[in-house]
Amino acid sequence: MSIPNNQPLSRLNIFSGAGIQMKTFHLSWLTFFVCFFGWFGLAPLMPTIKEDLQLDKSQIGNIVIASVSGTIVARLLIGRLCDTWGPRKTYTLLLLIGAIPVMCVGLAQDYTSFLLFRLAISIIGASFVITQFHTSMMFAANIKGTANAVAGGWGNLGGGVTNMVMPLIFAAIVGFGYTQKEAWRYAMIVPGVLMLFMAFLYYRFTKDTPAGNYNEINRGLRAKEKTDYSVLKDWRIWALALAYAVCFGMEITFDNVAALHFVQEYK
Repeated sequence: MSIPNNQPLSRLNIFSGAGIQMKTFHLSWLTFFVCFFGWFGLAPLMPTIKEDLQLDKSQIGNIVIASVSGTIVARLLIGRLCDTWGPRKTYTLLLLIGAIPVMCVGLAQDYTSFLLFRLAISIIGASFVITQFHTSMMFAANIKGTANAVAGGWGNLGGGVTNMVMPLIFAAIVGFGYTQKEAWRYAMIVPGVLMLFMAFLYYRFTKDTPAGNYNEINRGLRAKEKTDYSVLKDWRIWALALAYAVCFGMEITFDNVAALHFVQEYK
């Protein structure tokens, strides 16, 4: 049975790009992938950065903490913006703002400036919220979990792929005659440019809902009226938050420190 173009899909065909629902699905996970690629792009370059900026163990620890701290606040704000402003504009804004510190982190000359850039880059982690929210808008309840799992899983790959690709970009720049201290700085321009490109694609080719953007269906006002903070009193919400903290905390910790650990321990 065919599904109207303005309704959530009840089937997920990952090989299809037809309709606003599937276009949004593919752009959502791909944008999430690019965001994680940029978020953890510095991680595999840390052995070089450590030597360049003369970082000690405690400073690296603080940098790791900073790399995830901003996303805590950003996710709260981004979630609210998705409800009231729409995921399309919210994702575009996050990409445009997040690309700035990603491309400019190469300007850091000492521990303090690098720490601040790393903190600013961490807001990109809020991309997870938009991807899950936007995917949920495009699929019916019977397939929503599967769609979110696929979008989230494929997007999370960015955090792993960056550990393979960024060293190659770094090596290519060195191959053009730049020093290692210069190469890591120029390498971070690549994920920043990718984020700007995805900002254009997301704004151009997605909609907030299958029925249209929020301003077209007047959903923004209704969303403001329906916000219910009483859910924070539900212990199950906090149980889910704790479970997610443990799982995701392990993931981002490994993403952040794996390269430096392996270089130091297995030279």
